[in-house]
Amino acid sequence: MAVRTLLLGLLLVAPALAAYEYPLDGPEQSVIGKALSVQAVYEDTLADLGEHYGFGYLEMLAANPGLDPWLPGDGAHITLPAERILPEGPREGIVINLPEYRLYYYPPEGDRVITYPVGIGREGWSSPLGDTQVARKEANPSWYPPQSIRDEHAAKGDFLPTVVPPGPDNPMGPFKMNLAMGAYVIHGTNKKFGIGMRVSHGCFRMRNEDVAALFPLIPIGTPVRIVNQPYKLGLRNDELLIEVHTPLDEHGMPSTIDRQAAVQQLLAEEAERFIDLRLDWNRIRDAVFEESGMPTAIGQR
Repeated sequence: MAVRTLLLGLLLVAPALAAYEYPLDGPEQSVIGKALSVQAVYEDTLADLGEHYGFGYLEMLAANPGLDPWLPGDGAHITLPAERILPEGPREGIVINLPEYRLYYYPPEGDRVITYPVGIGREGWSSPLGDTQVARKEANPSWYPPQSIRDEHAAKGDFLPTVVPPGPDNPMGPFKMNLAMGAYVIHGTNKKFGIGMRVSHGCFRMRNEDVAALFPLIPIGTPVRIVNQPYKLGLRNDELLIEVHTPLDEHGMPSTIDRQAAVQQLLAEEAERFIDLRLDWNRIRDAVFEESGMPTAIGQR
């Protein structure tokens, strides 16, 4: 990949790495990171840039509306959505937010968070919601495709074996972590495309370099919480921020809910926390419409 100009700052790790690690100064901190921008060269695509800098495909699309994802153009300024609001709820173990297509890991020391893009379940194979834990871990796993997946492939003339050994043809990648929730797994992949999209049979697909970095950090028994939070609120100094993602329904498909009403309800539920803030309803409306996945200021003291 050609050399690019990094226009806005750096995170805690080199931008070529596919994971970002952020410090946490205390339980009150809800916003992490900083928006970045890079200048594309002619052959870049948003998928390539997302892979290079550690972002999923759909979040790159959302952060760069109006750009051709396959040919943004030489010299185009590409936004990297590296600022984010942490999901609501306990900060322990692994948290996966489905509409965000993103996994967060909170090490037990409590002083940092590590985050990666993930692929989630596609139509007809939705990823689950709820609390569970890591039940098993395996390096260089074999894949035993369930009958339902074998039937699906057979209908297309692709007849899967009962077991796929470790190697380049194994869709589990180099590492997997089984959840104590049905047959769901956090694993690598043998496919370059699809991270940060609805592509899997319900499991959570990671880039191989990402799962290789995460795997040794996760002891068996690590709690895992899978949530559906398309709208996240956070405070940064005297500002209230909202981060808006395309809502997904219980089947993992884009939801038809009344988005404005859903945000109004969320703000009403959190009104006590933000009672001294003045809200800008025009900015709220715009953020809900744009679904950029990037924190937007909507109120201030």
